[in-house]
Amino acid sequence: MIDIEKFSALQKASKASFFQQKKMMKKVMAGKTVLCLQCKQPLLLFTSEQSTQGRTLNEDTKPPGVRCKKGCTDLQLDFV
Repeated sequence: MIDIEKFSALQKASKASFFQQKKMMKKVMAGKTVLCLQCKQPLLLFTSEQSTQGRTLNEDTKPPGVRCKKGCTDLQLDFV
């Protein structure tokens, strides 16, 4: 059986995390410097064009998103 209080706490934490990530992505997309919470390196925006540009078929292509160079933060985005 599910503990309603624990489930409610999980929902609140998930909602807060989502809005924190959304706020962070807006700042990065606006050109502001935002640092990774883990490694303190700047977060970078990678568009769908940048993800495939200059890659060969053998190279790993990362999906578009916001990430630091180390990969501590890696938020994937869908561009439509």
